[in-house]
Amino acid sequence: MQLSEVAVELNSQSKDAMNRIHSSIFKTPCLPSRLKLPSSTKLWLKTENFQYTGSFKLRGAMSKLTNLEKDAPVITASSGNHGIACSLAAMTTGHKLTVVLPENVSKAKLAKIESYGTKTLLHAGDSGQAEKHARSLAKNNDYVYVSPYNDSLIIAGQGTIGLELTQQIPQIDNIFISMGGGGLISGVGSVIKTFSPKTNIIGVSAVNSAALAASMQAGKIVTTEHKETLADGCAGGVDENSLTLPIAMEVVDRVIYCSEKQIENALQILAWDEKILVEGAAAMALAAFLSEKESFFGKCNVILLCGGNFDRDVIWPIIKKT
Repeated sequence: MQLSEVAVELNSQSKDAMNRIHSSIFKTPCLPSRLKLPSSTKLWLKTENFQYTGSFKLRGAMSKLTNLEKDAPVITASSGNHGIACSLAAMTTGHKLTVVLPENVSKAKLAKIESYGTKTLLHAGDSGQAEKHARSLAKNNDYVYVSPYNDSLIIAGQGTIGLELTQQIPQIDNIFISMGGGGLISGVGSVIKTFSPKTNIIGVSAVNSAALAASMQAGKIVTTEHKETLADGCAGGVDENSLTLPIAMEVVDRVIYCSEKQIENALQILAWDEKILVEGAAAMALAAFLSEKESFFGKCNVILLCGGNFDRDVIWPIIKKT
């Protein structure tokens, strides 16, 4: 496989990002699965849920902020993992950060973001409207806007996971990565394909919210219906002219769609068999493997557990069913 110049450059940028951020992130372990599988089958869990902020997002946030002038005020929009990650990154680098949040943000998430000394602004409407407001403020008030995925430095930061994996598991046949805006799978996929072109990058999408998968199929950004999903960290649309779409189309070998029932089952298996609690977006990657597990027997497989910032009121009723 001959990678495009963009994908090759992302691999180089990921190496640069690792040099800048290695002291501020946790090199997360790659743990062997406890599931009963044929002896010829290897299943590993890359545990980004153990990252300092509870998700992979810290890597991209640190990559971006360590490349900005210290006196540059920063603004972003997120009520979840990206907002938390940017808050810790800004506290580390000394940047003044403002996070725009929807008015209905949970009190727990708001408190977590503010605990880092972050200035917060509540905006009427949903998270999409909060993002539009943040972009408007950036344009009119000389803030640097930090996108959760549509930024080469953010993507390169997420690609540092791929660099770690090449050291932890020298030969990977399949890696399962949940897809939201595409920053994670674009970054990791570019790095892995540079080192191991034969490794299959398997994108995983929730049936209820599959904007990137639909856009990849159409070859352009398309608008899709978004229903409630346990994989809320992957829900939502994709920016017009997003950097991630052409990269994902290049490095992703196939996409597996998961239902809410499959995600629920994977959450239960991770909790009771693997002894790991994660958010729905992370469990979805395992759900994809389980949905066709016989076809992956005899191979070395990696499940990227992207985060563990779950809502206890949502997760507990699911895992206690077993």
